[in-house]
Amino acid sequence: MSKGERISRFVESLATDEPKGSAGGIAAHPYYRAFFRCWNEQRYYEAHDVLEQVWLGKTISSDDAQYFKGLIQAAGAFVHLQKQFEHPTHPKHGKRLAPAVRLFRLAEKNLAPFSPARHDLDIAQFREMLSRYCRAVVESDERQNPWAPETAPKVSLG
Repeated sequence: MSKGERISRFVESLATDEPKGSAGGIAAHPYYRAFFRCWNEQRYYEAHDVLEQVWLGKTISSDDAQYFKGLIQAAGAFVHLQKQFEHPTHPKHGKRLAPAVRLFRLAEKNLAPFSPARHDLDIAQFREMLSRYCRAVVESDERQNPWAPETAPKVSLG
């Protein structure tokens, strides 16, 4: 089974329903909705994979490529924080704060043109959350991880 088929089955298993009153489009796309469901369940790696499948598959408009890239990078940054939190003394995972900072900055930059909102996501609020996490890591000289399962950020579509 290919990665694409595996992810397609995964998205189907989430049974993401189209939002009530949705006009369709990206905001109703099952992979897009699955990204946020995975995010809110702290499944950042899966969130990254789900949206990357759409982005790499070129099933989105060129106008949205940068937007999707920013969301994928944001999920990647949280993968780094989560792995570092779970394994702080591991030789590889313990050094994930600097890569998280790089991805936070790339995500913010890629999402900036889409503020204040796009596809039912409050981009300004999302970027502010990314900035807070990035700033916390930087201000600790990359010694403190601001992420914890109990306080992990949730993202909702409006």
